[in-house]
Amino acid sequence: MIRTSFAALASALILIPAATTAQQVGEVGVDWVGNDIIIEAIPDPKVQGVTCHIAYFDRSLIDRLSNGNWFEDPSNASIACRQTGPISVGDIDLSEDGEDVFRESRSIILKSLRIKRIFDEANQTLIYLAHAQELTEGSAKMSISTVPLYGATLTADE
Repeated sequence: MIRTSFAALASALILIPAATTAQQVGEVGVDWVGNDIIIEAIPDPKVQGVTCHIAYFDRSLIDRLSNGNWFEDPSNASIACRQTGPISVGDIDLSEDGEDVFRESRSIILKSLRIKRIFDEANQTLIYLAHAQELTEGSAKMSISTVPLYGATLTADE
């Protein structure tokens, strides 16, 4: 019974779609065993004209086998978000919790890399936070980027 429930939970978590898709734009080899830093471009699906770039570590098969941690990548990530066209803000979540723009699994089921967008109304700025979300324990590994909304169109319901 427990095994069936765990399998169902794992399947459900794997099938949850990401809020948007990333496009790999760079790959930097960092050592002889095949570990890489991957760079991806992620357009904000609800804010036209904003693109985020994330960089994260991708462990090689050799590294996974030698360290015995086969199914997990590190939580570390770096983010930079910039205006890449005229900005038009759609129907975004205006709460302090914000909303997920992107998520990607960093282990089989227990960890994901997430990008969350938070609107700072007082400063008319979008805040993008890259962080790991783990089922068993939190992580202090995070990165932040901001995009000011100088003269942008805000169409979100308030």
